Amino acid sequence: MKKVLLLNPPFLDKYSKSSRSPAVTKSGTIYFPLWLSYAAGVLDKAGYELKIIDAPAKCLTKEACLEQIREFGPDLVVVDTSTPSINSDLAYTKTIKEALPDVKTILVGTHATACVKEILPKESAYVDLIARHEYDYTLPEVLRALDGEMALEDVKGISYCADGELKETPDRPYIENLDELPFVSEVYKKYLDIRDYFYAHVSYPTVSIFSSRGCPSRCFYCMYSQVMFGKAYRKRSAKNLFDEILYIKKEFPEVKEILIDDDNFAVDQENVKEFCRLMVENKVKLKWVVQCRVTLQYETMVMMKKAGCRLVVVGYESGNQTVLDGMHKGITLEMSRKFNAAAKKAHMRVHGCFMVGNPGETKETMADTLRFAKSLRMDTVQFFPLIVYPGTEAWAWAQENNYIVAKSYDEWLTSDGMHNCVLSTPEVSNSELVEFCNYARKKFYLRPKYMFMKLGECLTSKDDFVRTFKSFKTFRKYLLKK
Repeated sequence: MKKVLLLNPPFLDKYSKSSRSPAVTKSGTIYFPLWLSYAAGVLDKAGYELKIIDAPAKCLTKEACLEQIREFGPDLVVVDTSTPSINSDLAYTKTIKEALPDVKTILVGTHATACVKEILPKESAYVDLIARHEYDYTLPEVLRALDGEMALEDVKGISYCADGELKETPDRPYIENLDELPFVSEVYKKYLDIRDYFYAHVSYPTVSIFSSRGCPSRCFYCMYSQVMFGKAYRKRSAKNLFDEILYIKKEFPEVKEILIDDDNFAVDQENVKEFCRLMVENKVKLKWVVQCRVTLQYETMVMMKKAGCRLVVVGYESGNQTVLDGMHKGITLEMSRKFNAAAKKAHMRVHGCFMVGNPGETKETMADTLRFAKSLRMDTVQFFPLIVYPGTEAWAWAQENNYIVAKSYDEWLTSDGMHNCVLSTPEVSNSELVEFCNYARKKFYLRPKYMFMKLGECLTSKDDFVRTFKSFKTFRKYLLKK
């Protein structure tokens, strides 16, 4: 059996590549390498010898990481990619190839999927293949092809060069039955240290899992649905998700809270209710946090609360209906208000997400968003400028209108690794978008009403105190900066 290394290559310390918008975060959040880990579960089940190196999480230097790669001696190196890090990812792939000439390298992830023709055949001297979209079942077939058990051209979902020409096989169908995938928490147990990862809105230590893939919504900025997982919604069964919760409770007794990190946990609310019934009936005492849309109903929230859900992360996005319509969000301001009122009634905490810079955005609509955010009852909040990524409708819109001011993908981040805004429209410049987000963050968090609420939470809950203090240590220099 061949040896496989799954690599999040060295870049910036605590760089969250698995985030929807990869960066070093102001709050100190560092994501699990989710998609490498899910793919590792499939390879592990097939009997391959594996190693996962998450260099940014471990703060590994390029030299230290290369030494670990040499010691492991892989036959195949799977290199995760993202837009802000792509130039560094490619350079490090070249470093690996120069150090280990016989190793095969395969790029995965959102940027490699969207930008095949930018990478190949240009970089084919050290990039052997690209696995597009979902690659969980692509990797075992690539390994079979390398062993001569099948032809490379018969492996679906890959791009490679032959005789100097780009070859692309048909897309691999998306995985229909997510229950057949191994638990990602089993991979964490075997190959990672969960204490390397932290989410500002989740009690530490935690593990992050997914309950679904694909999205029926049409948000024009989302690279997950448009680049990686498609529009077809696929969910894990309530029983399968419940069984993983039991595994986590048994194998990770130190875990304080579980993060179910996909936006679409609550698309099928009957499935959610069944999961909650299993948690309540079996008296499983473990807190969890989920992402959701404002379509989540009060009755479902009440059951989620009883089953241990502490907080929901929701994308309100804008306080202006015209802007919401322009980004194809599929919600109304009234729906958001009703959701927020229902969450308050259900005693559910809310982390609200807002973005500025979408089509139709002006200084007046941004002011609408801040007023709207302050009118809602939220535990925490984030304001971000729209960040456009290759393969999305937002990217095509920005390219077509010459709104992207960056000359290189390196400019998607600031010099210290934080999100940068590369989008300037005739109505609002990139600097004005960033300035507004900083201003809105201060106006929301530095209100006496909010600070008294947070103080009360910290005085009555040790977990709240630890989570808030750990996040604030990093966040304060951005919040308090003039």
